[in-house]
Amino acid sequence: MIERTSSYEQYLPAIVQTDPFIQRFLLAFERILSGLFPPDPEDPIAQQPGLEEWIDRIHTYFDPQQAPEAFLPWLANWVALTLREDWEEEVKRRFISQIVPLYRQRGTKAGLEKLLKLYTNEEVEIEEFEHITHYFQVKMTLSANDRGLLRRKQQIARSIIDQEKPAHTFYALQIVIPTMQLRNDPRVGLIVGENTILGTSQLGQ
Repeated sequence: MIERTSSYEQYLPAIVQTDPFIQRFLLAFERILSGLFPPDPEDPIAQQPGLEEWIDRIHTYFDPQQAPEAFLPWLANWVALTLREDWEEEVKRRFISQIVPLYRQRGTKAGLEKLLKLYTNEEVEIEEFEHITHYFQVKMTLSANDRGLLRRKQQIARSIIDQEKPAHTFYALQIVIPTMQLRNDPRVGLIVGENTILGTSQLGQ
């Protein structure tokens, strides 16, 4: 291990600056407060940032877009939100960032629509019917290509609806999947299966 001297010694009287015990004593504090940089590749302790660096970036822990992923559940508790373990990290950050204004619309058509859009980040339409009391239909567009992922998103969307809808209501869930679009790439033209998607199909009710 490389022998180090503490940069804190400059603040001490000259008579004690060369004392080996004082050097070790100051070095211990410097490891904790400032870290030791540039880091010693042979000393894993020296590669850890000091408290000064953690404090300097502590504001990022309160930003849903910058906080470490492991910190997100704790941050979600601040806004009375329980994160699902099967949500992607991007979805978790989106919910924490935008959930508070939606609390005022809980139990409403607009609130449920915005909540589902927040989860899918895609188009959601909710239609109510005057001739069928307490019934509504949810139409969602999901563009994922993987069938397993689509099924999982459908299940999560249904659980969100079940949790947020008024207890006396019932509904049908319709998933629309874009299956073909026409994209004319001037370099290669139209290639079926690679750059062409046209129409929609329904995953399930």
